[in-house]
Amino acid sequence: MKNIRNFCIIAHIDHGKSTLADRMLEGTGTVTAREMESQVLDSMDLEKEKGITIKSHAVQMKYKKGGEEYILNLLDTPGHVDFSYEVSRSIASSEGALLVVDATQGIQAQTISNLYLALEHDLTIIPILNKIDMDAAEPEVVRDQVCEMIGCSPDEVLMCSAKTGKGVPEILDAIVDRIPAPQGDQDAPLQALIFDSVFNPFRGIIAYYKVESGVIHKGDRVKFYNTGMEYVADEVGVMGMKLQPKDFIGCGNVGYIISGIKSAVEVKVGDTITSVNRPCSEAIAGFEEVKPMVFAGVYPVETDEYDQLKVSLEKLQLNDASLVFEPESSLALGFGFRCGFLGLLHLEIVQERLYREFNMDCITTVPNVSYKVYTTDGEVLDVHNPSGLPETTLVDHIEEPYIRAQVISKADFFGPIMKLCLDKRGILISQHYITTDRVELNFDLPLSEIVFDFYDKLKSISKGYASFDYHITDYRDADLVKLDILLNGEQVDALSSLIHRDHSYDFGRRMCEKLKELIPRQQFDIAIQAAIGAKIIARETVRQVRKDVTAKCYGGDISRKRKLLEKQKKGKKRMRQVGQVQVPQSAFMAVLKL
Repeated sequence: MKNIRNFCIIAHIDHGKSTLADRMLEGTGTVTAREMESQVLDSMDLEKEKGITIKSHAVQMKYKKGGEEYILNLLDTPGHVDFSYEVSRSIASSEGALLVVDATQGIQAQTISNLYLALEHDLTIIPILNKIDMDAAEPEVVRDQVCEMIGCSPDEVLMCSAKTGKGVPEILDAIVDRIPAPQGDQDAPLQALIFDSVFNPFRGIIAYYKVESGVIHKGDRVKFYNTGMEYVADEVGVMGMKLQPKDFIGCGNVGYIISGIKSAVEVKVGDTITSVNRPCSEAIAGFEEVKPMVFAGVYPVETDEYDQLKVSLEKLQLNDASLVFEPESSLALGFGFRCGFLGLLHLEIVQERLYREFNMDCITTVPNVSYKVYTTDGEVLDVHNPSGLPETTLVDHIEEPYIRAQVISKADFFGPIMKLCLDKRGILISQHYITTDRVELNFDLPLSEIVFDFYDKLKSISKGYASFDYHITDYRDADLVKLDILLNGEQVDALSSLIHRDHSYDFGRRMCEKLKELIPRQQFDIAIQAAIGAKIIARETVRQVRKDVTAKCYGGDISRKRKLLEKQKKGKKRMRQVGQVQVPQSAFMAVLKL
């Protein structure tokens, strides 16, 4: 055990975590030159295309130092705020963390929040400055910032360039020297913490875990603590670049188990594996329960694909424990699921993965957050969906979730960022200058305001310099109204949204204008209306397609033309009463983009 080191790499987006992992894999000879490609751990097509890490990846490396061989278990983590749940799981399985800071950009918001996560778990931090080979690098300035933040001496900060590989051997030495070996008792009953799982169509579910105490042998009968299910460990092993079977996984090590589990419901990330003969007395405290922030309905395009969508979501949930879903139905879209996501990027990635990995075409409804509705009877309801809102007469007041947002930016963009946050109903809590030209702003903002386009706007007004991090604080009173869209006098439930009263008129008008462009013309006039309760606040009309019935009347009495037009008008009126208006797919998609 004394030769094992478990560590993760944490940093802000694009500070070079995955590239550093590449160099370490090369430096320890885990990957041959022929197998090497850039970001070799990002195995998903989506990760390669977007250039971001979405999943944490575990890999084992062997490293020789001073005549002894060490086993290094590396966990590469995502940097994006939407995937911070993945980071918390990797941190729970490690004893140390490499904190990577970009020497050209300095400390960013995500750096700080990930650092706090690591310190809460008492991890040993090794600070590393990356990208020192770039012209814009300011290693001395950034090193001072890092020392001030962690409280370490300047000699402890390692300099490297993950692109060229300079400084990587020193990092590997520092991992062996500074990070403590895992603690645990080989002879105690088996306790292993599951931190991830994937579905393999040929072998069933593969669970990844870290052994906290005891040993797991091939062929043992094991039990999953929370679900109580028992299995035989058909195969156990460690993760190199491929799975490598072993006879046993010792205490403190990280490994995988294959035991022919078929159904996705039986494996929970954060569960404890123990042996049937000598069970442990209590489960390991896993990670905190994940709290979804953004809710959206996901519906199959073809209604008979409902079951297939359910199976796909379950398999996806194995690999992404922060996804939650429950069945719901809608008049316009049929049967589907109400899904909870950690943010909009997470929603986009899930939609994309459903399409690529399971070939599922889905419609997603307008994303919204969950509100607390207090009724006049004194009940409190959690409402994720506008259609779940009680009658207006029964609602006493509604509370919405607020976040504490931390924005770090160059001082030049102070004004525009202030304006953006105040436009989003934000309240400035504090501001202070980290250095002469970097400022940190803290705001209280309603979550519903940042769900849509806050992050994009922040990046564009600060020319990409501002970094943003947030956490939920509490629920506060809100003046919210339910905005309905009526087509031909009939309500379309999938287009309803809960929105702040001040923004409702503007939003309603934009919805109507957008739908007017997209709804095909019929034989009768279609009225598109936005309504709050019984009050119509905006209207657009899709004009009817008309035949020129007076074409055959040349000259003659006006009353003949009048008679034909009246006859046509009557027919149109009757048609409007029986006519149905279908909202095309493209219209749903376009309205969501609003």
